Amino acid sequence: MKIIKFNSQRDITVQFDNGYIVQKTHYDQFRKGSLSCPYDKTVRGVGYIGEGKYKTHINKKQTKEYMRWVKMMQRCYDENIQNKFPTYIGCTVCKEWHNFQIFAKWYEENHYEVVDQRMELDKDILIKGNKIYSPETCCIVPSYINTLFVKNDLDRGMYPIGVQYDKRKGRIKRFRATLFHKTIGFYFTPNEAFEVYKKHKEVLIKETAEKYKAYIPEKLYKAMYNYQVEITD
Repeated sequence: MKIIKFNSQRDITVQFDNGYIVQKTHYDQFRKGSLSCPYDKTVRGVGYIGEGKYKTHINKKQTKEYMRWVKMMQRCYDENIQNKFPTYIGCTVCKEWHNFQIFAKWYEENHYEVVDQRMELDKDILIKGNKIYSPETCCIVPSYINTLFVKNDLDRGMYPIGVQYDKRKGRIKRFRATLFHKTIGFYFTPNEAFEVYKKHKEVLIKETAEKYKAYIPEKLYKAMYNYQVEITD
């Protein structure tokens, strides 16, 4: 940054390299380097605050919009987070949402509350397998609905989703179909177990969609009602 106008020690105009201008600031702030530019990529080297009405903090507490935005950026651009949660490897945030102000406006317009539920930002219910956070692909969902789509890749091992191998001696039907840690039944092959899991899981998702229909956006309801569990999930 550089000083482009000097009226007094307490009234200078400063311009950043990207063209952003700060007026009527103090020379001491310039000298100490404490001036900030809202277009500096201060979050994971990608996100910037931008110019607008949305605040990052109110009374020293993070706003819900800022909290969601930072977590989204961390999932996509923080290697430590991705090492802990490998499902986020390869995920990105659309360019417009690099600007916090644009994300916050979308969040405010799409946010809603459901009693006794924590509201979460989801990127892959509307579009299965999606890896991009964007206005077109994301929706806000109650936490219970979000749990229906968690796949637990690390826990299930080499078998299809919803299928576990039973090691107990004397058992002929070795493959167990499970839904939320509850056994549905035992089967001869992984495919048999998966088909039973698939049927029960899709019914559960449809029943949940009906239960929350009055509270959730129509596009979320439709995505849930039409959701199909695949053996490749």
